[in-house]
Amino acid sequence: MLIYDSFIFWIHLVFSSIWVGGSIFLGVVLAPLLKKTMPDVNKRISFMVTVARRFNLIAGSSLMILVITGIYNGRFLLSQPSLLFESIYGYILFSKIILVCITILVYIIHIVILNKNTEIKILQNQAPDSYFKELRNRIIVLGRLTVGLSIGVLFLAALLNSGGDIRFS
Repeated sequence: MLIYDSFIFWIHLVFSSIWVGGSIFLGVVLAPLLKKTMPDVNKRISFMVTVARRFNLIAGSSLMILVITGIYNGRFLLSQPSLLFESIYGYILFSKIILVCITILVYIIHIVILNKNTEIKILQNQAPDSYFKELRNRIIVLGRLTVGLSIGVLFLAALLNSGGDIRFS
């Protein structure tokens, strides 16, 4: 393996850490902590929307870098698409590509929901309580889906790292 290939793989690992680690932090650490320390649901959602929009700047960039480095890392199989269906490694890579595409779609929906207008409406207290409740439910579902899909992508990456040699004994 060339040093350049190792560097690209390292970049891929760093940005997957940012993407998945940041998502897990928001959902598993920050949200539950806010629930305990900030009883007002509207204030809590306002804070989370502001944090999430800020994180999206980093997360979106990370996701783009992950796609670019992922394509580079899989260039051998991707240059000959028929190879995707001729080995366990190819099937795992194809599954990972599908999960990544679904993750990107869910992330785009999340971004559309948490747009600048939504943030302004919330921060200026121009939203009724029903809006906060509906927004909160959507954010929770999309956040959990994103984390679950991202963890699934990481699992498939681990299988790829083993060369696709899957054994149960």
